[in-house]
Amino acid sequence: MREQRLHMVPRGTLVALVGNPNCGKSALFNRLTGSRQKVANYAGATVEKKEGTLPMASGGALRVLDLPGVYSLYPRSEDERVTCQVLLGRSPGEKRPDALVCVLDATNLRRGLRLVLAVKRLGLPCLVVLNMADLAAGRGLKIDPEALSLALGLPVVTCVAVQAGGEQAVREWLAEQPWKLSPLLARDANAPDWQHEQAKVEADHEQVQTILRGLQLDALVPDLLSDRVDRVVLHPWLGPLILLVVLFLIFQAVFAWATVPMDMIKSGVDALSAFAVQALPDIWWRGLLVQGLLAGMGGVLVFLPQILILFFFILLLEESGYLPRAAFLLDRIMGGVGLSGRSFIPLLSSFACAVPGIMATRTIANRRDRMVTILIAPLMTCSARLPVYALLIGAFVPAQTWAGMELQGLVLLVLYLLGIAGGMGVAWVLKLLTQSGRQPRPLMMELPSYHWPTLGNLALGLWQRAWIFLRRVGTVILLLTVALWALASYPAAPVGAVGPAIEHSYAGQIGHALQVLFAPLGFNWQISVALLTGMAAREVAIGALATVYAVVAADAGAATALAPMLAEQWSLATGMALLAWYIFAPQCLSTLVAIHRESGNWKLPAITLVYQLALAYGAAFITFRVVSHWV
Repeated sequence: MREQRLHMVPRGTLVALVGNPNCGKSALFNRLTGSRQKVANYAGATVEKKEGTLPMASGGALRVLDLPGVYSLYPRSEDERVTCQVLLGRSPGEKRPDALVCVLDATNLRRGLRLVLAVKRLGLPCLVVLNMADLAAGRGLKIDPEALSLALGLPVVTCVAVQAGGEQAVREWLAEQPWKLSPLLARDANAPDWQHEQAKVEADHEQVQTILRGLQLDALVPDLLSDRVDRVVLHPWLGPLILLVVLFLIFQAVFAWATVPMDMIKSGVDALSAFAVQALPDIWWRGLLVQGLLAGMGGVLVFLPQILILFFFILLLEESGYLPRAAFLLDRIMGGVGLSGRSFIPLLSSFACAVPGIMATRTIANRRDRMVTILIAPLMTCSARLPVYALLIGAFVPAQTWAGMELQGLVLLVLYLLGIAGGMGVAWVLKLLTQSGRQPRPLMMELPSYHWPTLGNLALGLWQRAWIFLRRVGTVILLLTVALWALASYPAAPVGAVGPAIEHSYAGQIGHALQVLFAPLGFNWQISVALLTGMAAREVAIGALATVYAVVAADAGAATALAPMLAEQWSLATGMALLAWYIFAPQCLSTLVAIHRESGNWKLPAITLVYQLALAYGAAFITFRVVSHWV
């Protein structure tokens, strides 16, 4: 074994991971950084940025940056442009990397080597990593890392990023580097001419062909297992049916699997509220704790299991390689409304949250398609809507089975499908109104090989999503809950006043004023207050309802008994109308801000706000009238 030379790492040393999409770059990033990573945005852009730290045995730590996947250094979309700006040291608020780790899919060297040649011209220390080496060997591909290193003039190591210890060769190379920090560059210093870079693509292609012939790897080796699976999954008629069944099973599981952990959280909040009532003196801050914080935050926290179950399946589909197939299957449907299958991934991301879904539209090169996708992304049912849906379904839809299926899960699936149908309807109208929307858009995209998802990546992804949710509960929802409790508690009811004291508070006054607007929908003043506070974030409405009704009831357990309380006090028509409202309503200010950042003006957010409010009001009005007539 060769002796490893350790070098002290200067503070602020930055290593960037660069590679094609689906090459396993993020898996390597997770393996190197573990839990020492954070997700943010690049300065001046809304493309997601994953950064972590890698402690070194010699002392100090490396900053590791996972750059968006690219096929070349001639950028055609916004996320590719961000990667190029970082590599050149032109990204606002970010230094130029001190070294690069170029990750290749060992089963598809032809595609990855062209990027390596472009990266080499940047002049930075660079390691070439042949990831998925085990899959390549399983297909009979015999790659000689030393021969490839000699042909490229760069160090080459093999890697299996999904296995524990599979990244060891990368760690060793990083430990041996005599680190020298890259100097700060002027904006135009050493900047390659992108037109000149594009002209080199053909020369790079010929050089790659020469390298592959020299390594006897120029013959294409198909992935027989993926090809066999795709004959079924991508079948014109069977494929969409399989996709619909997968989505159906996911939404069934969201309710069926979450029952036990939700009941445990409810019991915990009830016990904590009861203990606080018994142990604390009857003064104002006990009301803040029990009827404000525990009622409001507990009413939102109880839905964490359902959100995690939904995210688990989304991550599972993403890790396995099925998501690009779903985009391919839906391309025909998307084309019918003036989009391409490339819009599917951003729209699917919007089921988690519209903000990252809107960010993901930067991969769409056609500006018209990108703007339309941004417009309809908020109509996809994000995880923040899930607590509202779960509460109202639990209150007004019986927990029964129908034809062997969970009725509540079936209703949830219908709500998701109605959101999708609304988005497709808006896109179709825009297609009719714009000439460019009627032009055909052929879809060309890479379908990665199928992979078994790794438990480590799934667990890390779930933890990150749970932390984001809990951080919202502990910041935005906490502050709004405290503010709402104060509005619901003051001023006190005058002497001799009739009715609940909250009706005389500021919250009651605001709610009664808004009720004039929402009365045609069957909404009472409590719902009006919840809709107003829910503009900050959709799930805040649940905390608002829990806070308002807990104050009215003066009951420590009212927050976790919210569903039966609503079922008793609201009509079925009101509950169904509120569900219809939430399918379309723009109940999230952060989404509007993200649209502003992507479009560069307030015109698109204003259009989004107006058309969604119109759709929500119309859908709620019709639903309330129809259900009131038939029930």
